[in-house]
Amino acid sequence: MASQTRFTALIRIAGSTYKFTDRVTEELFTAELITDGERVTLLVEPKAPVSFEELAVICKESIGDDDRLFLNGYQSWTDSREWSTKETQRGIDRIPSPLVKKYNFDKYGDYNFTHYHTTPGVLHGFTYGYIRTGSEYRLYGSLSERCGFTKVTIHSSKQRVKLSRECEGAVYAEPFNAVDAAVLTGTESEVFDRWFSLMGIAPSQANPLTGYTSWYRHYQDISEEKLLHDLDAIVASGRKLDIFQIDDGYQTGVGDWLNIDESKFPNGLRPVCDKIHAEGMLAGLWLAPFVCEANSRLYREHADWLMRDENGAPLPAGCNWSGSYALDIYNEEVREYLREVFTYYLDECGFDLVKLDFLYAACILPANGKSRGEIMADGMDFLRECVGDRLILGCGVPLGSAFGKVEYCRIGCDVGLSWNDNLVMQMTHRERVSTKNSMLNTVFRRQLNGRAFLNDPDVFLLRDESISLKQCQKMSLAVINHLFGSVFFTSDDVSTYNESQQRLERIAKRMVGAAVHSAELTGGILTLSLTENGTDRTIRLDTSDGRLF
Repeated sequence: MASQTRFTALIRIAGSTYKFTDRVTEELFTAELITDGERVTLLVEPKAPVSFEELAVICKESIGDDDRLFLNGYQSWTDSREWSTKETQRGIDRIPSPLVKKYNFDKYGDYNFTHYHTTPGVLHGFTYGYIRTGSEYRLYGSLSERCGFTKVTIHSSKQRVKLSRECEGAVYAEPFNAVDAAVLTGTESEVFDRWFSLMGIAPSQANPLTGYTSWYRHYQDISEEKLLHDLDAIVASGRKLDIFQIDDGYQTGVGDWLNIDESKFPNGLRPVCDKIHAEGMLAGLWLAPFVCEANSRLYREHADWLMRDENGAPLPAGCNWSGSYALDIYNEEVREYLREVFTYYLDECGFDLVKLDFLYAACILPANGKSRGEIMADGMDFLRECVGDRLILGCGVPLGSAFGKVEYCRIGCDVGLSWNDNLVMQMTHRERVSTKNSMLNTVFRRQLNGRAFLNDPDVFLLRDESISLKQCQKMSLAVINHLFGSVFFTSDDVSTYNESQQRLERIAKRMVGAAVHSAELTGGILTLSLTENGTDRTIRLDTSDGRLF
């Protein structure tokens, strides 16, 4: 049994604060802190519908100066790696507020509801985090995000971990687990296997995917002619891919999913889908179901479908396209529209997989007496209902909400056509495009692969044209993706690959199935210890320039 004094519950409500180690009874609620050897639960029973200002459990910990700390970032794209006890995380407070407002940098992550500490060693994340001492992991993992997101904060100098339920906007009327988390110690595989067992999530039964996506080759400039060219090139090369995915650009505007751009696809998407199937591949399609752009018909004609901010204005979801805006997923007309969209593409066109992007937009603001986490859980349930037994690749989603809900999920930001973008973009937000950050997320979210879903590390790119990645950076990206991912997509015209590029591809593919024993990031150098084909190897990567040595 765990020592009861190791854990302290904290509840703030109506301006009053309560701290206790066992049970408390008050006018508005009763609460009990329950602990055992591998779980801590704060059970709260409201006596009437009530909102809380804070719900947390503080856990005493032993954190050494040389320990490594991992805090899972807010959503798919948020940078997530191991940190030292001397580092700080940077929010967007250094960006001039007019720029934040213009580009809506604050909408992509947790900036509007999370305090970023400037004290070294005070780091936060969501759903899970761990403290690593050598090969020993002390994992703190939420067992459910349905009542709200679980924020994990490690305070190194105070030797504590704080587990908080993100409860802004929520009205609770029934008994609920305000905090419910696994607290586990062991090897990497021991703690992550046990955590998912406690959540009741069985190992993923999905198959790994090799494939092609149109995005990084054409971006929105796609057409039937271009896609069929790329499909023919894949077939002519002799590659046996599992899936060919059509990305953004087939529709007249983001949100106008049933309005296909006839100048690009005069015959619609069904013939392209049929051709993909004829070549023995699954057909995939990109959608962003919870957003629309300012230039869309949906935005102009269905203003009542949009979420509204505190001033009653349409709620921005970011600065993509002509400006993106969040849809109200509790509006029944929105739901009926999305059901129609999925029925059309899955049943009438015959697509086998949908990549569902920008999902965080559903829960930017709490609404309808629900917290952000409750809204995101409802949104994921709705998508699963719409898609049925077809495949989902989630993207831009708070990961805990996707556990066990999707077959595949992006676990990093978009890769770029350069290594780490320019200095200006590096000063923006944690969800920005960055090949370097994408690669680090692939390494340090590796434990989710096969447990929560199959990890999609985004594409690897080997081409020479229209790209600024150096040869060593292309190699590093391809190797890391194949070592740690289960979705192996490219976005190149493979018919143009020369002998050198084909060799890099063969080397990367040999990494699939290698056993990685450890990953250490120190001073910008990533060191991987692994066994490949029975041979022990050490790979080092300089994250500043992508050089392997």
